[in-house]
Amino acid sequence: MPELAAKLQTALVDDPPLALKEGGIFRDGFDRHLDELRNASRQAKNWINTMQQREIEATGIKSLKVRFNSVFGYFIEVTKSNLGNVPARYTRKQTTVGGERFITPELKEMEAKVLGADERARNLEYSLFQKLRDETLEELAPLQQTADAISTLDVICGLAETARLFNYRRPQLNESLRLLIKDGRHPVLDQNLVEEKFVPNDTDLDGDEFRLAIITGPNMAGKSTYIRQVALIVLIAQIGSFVPASAAEIGIVDRIFTRVGASDDLSRGQSTFMVEMNETANIVNNATERSLVILDEIGRGTSTFDGLSIAWSVAEFLHDRIKARTLFATHYHELTRLAAERSGVINFNVAVREWNDQIIFLRKIVPGGADKSYGIQVARLAGLPKEILDRAKDILAHLEKPNGAVMQAPKSQPKKRSRRGEEKPQLELL
Repeated sequence: MPELAAKLQTALVDDPPLALKEGGIFRDGFDRHLDELRNASRQAKNWINTMQQREIEATGIKSLKVRFNSVFGYFIEVTKSNLGNVPARYTRKQTTVGGERFITPELKEMEAKVLGADERARNLEYSLFQKLRDETLEELAPLQQTADAISTLDVICGLAETARLFNYRRPQLNESLRLLIKDGRHPVLDQNLVEEKFVPNDTDLDGDEFRLAIITGPNMAGKSTYIRQVALIVLIAQIGSFVPASAAEIGIVDRIFTRVGASDDLSRGQSTFMVEMNETANIVNNATERSLVILDEIGRGTSTFDGLSIAWSVAEFLHDRIKARTLFATHYHELTRLAAERSGVINFNVAVREWNDQIIFLRKIVPGGADKSYGIQVARLAGLPKEILDRAKDILAHLEKPNGAVMQAPKSQPKKRSRRGEEKPQLELL
């Protein structure tokens, strides 16, 4: 659109102000009447600057200033120490802490010229802007077409540049139910991690032999990151982008369903668990065989046995009825037994290592189920006091006994006595 571009280039300054009615929008030379008003204003302002030097010489007051503010307009400012030298032709306008302000008839007359020219110039500029805007709107259709083309080109170039900078690869898309990703990386964390290098991971679900992956492992190990990166890789592949992986074969998905994070909607009377169940219900009622489902911690908002039962049943339903490709991250290690009961279930865990009672996250997804969640070690990383951690380890050791043994309270706890002085039996944890 060369004609419109030339018109705008001729009319508008390179850096126009944000406020449309404050002037300064148009270049000098664009409109003759606007130039005349601007020249009048500039000449008057130059005269006022010259007046300051003339008054200094006439009065001998070297600190005399001709100033302006939006409330009082133009005025002559004289400090207290020089008030004795103020000539009679000055008219007092305002007293300040440091001195007084005065006006003269000629200053008042020039002020009217300056402010009148400025106001007329601003009004004219706004009228010129409205006219230019209307003329531009006559080209609305080609403008929108151009904007659409530029936005599409911008997205494509952005994806291409990202692929070049971060070694993305072209995925294979087909009509199968396969989901094969080699050395997949999270497209955001791969670029933003500072303290450690992002560890790539593989994914291999074929929609038949293996279609539901149970992923266990400790908090902070990377389960959530892994399942989200798989969903993001599928998404950006299906919008036409290369993907952060060394290779990828993706059977096209119709929708991506997610149940991640913990949130509530208290204004509607919905607890965290209720929100979780609503999201889960949406998935099982709408997912198809061609969907991709990622689930993060189903059933954690209620009692252990209730939550485990719901999570187990949801996993069976997704496997048996919907048959969608599913990544199911969980702390319920009992769910790993599904792999022995369902042919399409496979177990993975996030590898960790223990060293000197410390936990080291390897960030690698490996076959098999995790043996424990390392919650106490993660609590140590968060800064819980040693007394709490030691007590938690003692309680955990008793709870993990097959017979659910009774654990007596520690001997260091003082014995409680009744009002009669009799010892009360200590509470026991079953």
